[in-house]
Amino acid sequence: MGNKTLDAILEIAIEKEKDAFDFYMDLRKKIEAKEVKDSLELLAGEERRHLEFLEEYRDGGYGPGALRLTEVVDYRVAEHLEKPDIKKDMESKDVYLVAAHRELLSYNFYQSLAELHPDGKVKDMLSKMANEEMKHKEKVEYLYSNTAFPQTAGG
Repeated sequence: MGNKTLDAILEIAIEKEKDAFDFYMDLRKKIEAKEVKDSLELLAGEERRHLEFLEEYRDGGYGPGALRLTEVVDYRVAEHLEKPDIKKDMESKDVYLVAAHRELLSYNFYQSLAELHPDGKVKDMLSKMANEEMKHKEKVEYLYSNTAFPQTAGG
């Protein structure tokens, strides 16, 4: 039974990672700025790596300690700013804010699933995936902050 639960959770997680990859690649098509397109392609690549990890994990390729937890800085930008509407030729800062909201939703998804499980392999895997999504949120919020509030010659 526990194994079926893990398999079912992995299938849901795999679909979420596919959706995230598609989301970033579709958003990339709407943007003209090369540096933003490159950032979105980088994020899509990370989602693809998560997908590949989850598929290999599902197929028995990794042990339970395969993802490492690292300290993440949560700027909490997405929690304080409204998600902009997606449209063609969005400003760079708005693209990063949309991405931050997307990563926050993914983090909340994995974290909520982890909280439903008792301590063990499934909870550990879900907590680690939540941490990975928080790392993505940290990256796009950093990009947002540096784009919305660029450094000037005066400091």
